[in-house]
Amino acid sequence: MSQSRFLNRHSLHLRPDPARVVVRPFKPATEPRDLNPTDKTRANHIVARVLGLDAAAAVRQLTEVLENFEGRHRNLLEIFEARAAEMEEAFEPHAVLNKTQRRLIGAYFLHEYSFEASALFNPSIVRHPDQTGALEGECRFILSLRAVGEGHISSLTFRSGTIRADGSISVDPTARLASVPTIGSRTARPNGDDVEVDFRADGDLSERVIFPITDAQSNGIEDARFVQFDHNGRFTFYATYTAYSGRAIRSELLETSNFLKFRLTPLAGTAARNKGMALFPRKIDGRYAMIARQDNENLYLIYSDDLYTWNGGQAILKPEFPWEFVQIGSCGSPIELEDCWLLLTHGVGPVRKYSIGAVLLDKLDPSKVIARSREPLVRPEPAQREGYVPNVVYTCGAMRHGDRIILPYAISDTFSNFATIKIADLMSAITD
Repeated sequence: MSQSRFLNRHSLHLRPDPARVVVRPFKPATEPRDLNPTDKTRANHIVARVLGLDAAAAVRQLTEVLENFEGRHRNLLEIFEARAAEMEEAFEPHAVLNKTQRRLIGAYFLHEYSFEASALFNPSIVRHPDQTGALEGECRFILSLRAVGEGHISSLTFRSGTIRADGSISVDPTARLASVPTIGSRTARPNGDDVEVDFRADGDLSERVIFPITDAQSNGIEDARFVQFDHNGRFTFYATYTAYSGRAIRSELLETSNFLKFRLTPLAGTAARNKGMALFPRKIDGRYAMIARQDNENLYLIYSDDLYTWNGGQAILKPEFPWEFVQIGSCGSPIELEDCWLLLTHGVGPVRKYSIGAVLLDKLDPSKVIARSREPLVRPEPAQREGYVPNVVYTCGAMRHGDRIILPYAISDTFSNFATIKIADLMSAITD
């Protein structure tokens, strides 16, 4: 099956940019609850040195810091003050700090982090909730991407763009600045914290970076699979993703209606202990439905009466063809077509080569497989096999627009690009 027969690759590449940075808490001077006595001593030494500066020297030092980092971040003084407040419990009793001292101390407990220095990959695409400016036949979209920086820490970042009526794609310019959200609230759950975060409304979508927040996410928020979910005409955006602590993984759920406020919730149940869960865009027979891979090898269909607990499941797809003998997994949420569900999958073959395939599931009973691709739809091209992880093509979610599937996908876990596929051609390729 020739890819050129139905796959239209676009010369639109999204590459990592090490110049995009956020400010993060400086460690070993970590949050107060995590500080051991040695860390607290070091923190207090830093504070004492700042307090030892005379007033003029403190002002000069703060001015120098602001001039040095001018234009790299929004609202630096607010960030400095907020960080000083976070560290307050770690400091020994001292005289009341003036505004200059507080800001300077906050600056000493922060550092810049280049969140996409190494990779920008595993994209997922959904319809933009705001279609202002879209012409007839066009669609505004939001693209989520996994960004990787120093230490292989993964975060979630975004882009916006437009699909034209003729199937061409444009991505809006990326903002020069980037920022992390403020934490609105934390709610304790039996299996981990439920966290709400907020971004400022005056920033561009591409400025927003969701960096690991909880201990379970400390080494990464990985491979978000976004879907626009239909609650009987009311739409919410959900994303299943993998939280990685550096030792263990688990599935979590992100929820938003406007891409400004987000809620991140750990999922419970036996089916949520692995990665790669993908939510159907609406309920099936009154229940939430998910594609999952709880055994590291096969794909399961699971149902739940709520969004947060997932148990059991029925194995519906197992490795069958040589390009997927090692394992198969979902490449995003199922896409609803007129007569069936389209599920994009990934398969791992010899020399750990990742390819993208497709499966058609019955519209009324998704446990029934109608057809599946015997050969990959997309495989690593010889000229694009090198990168952070060679021999990989991967996506976390495509979308339908008119008679086309819009497929963003990553190459070698390094950068991302786009392809479009006519639905009629894709159906023929799968069922031939």
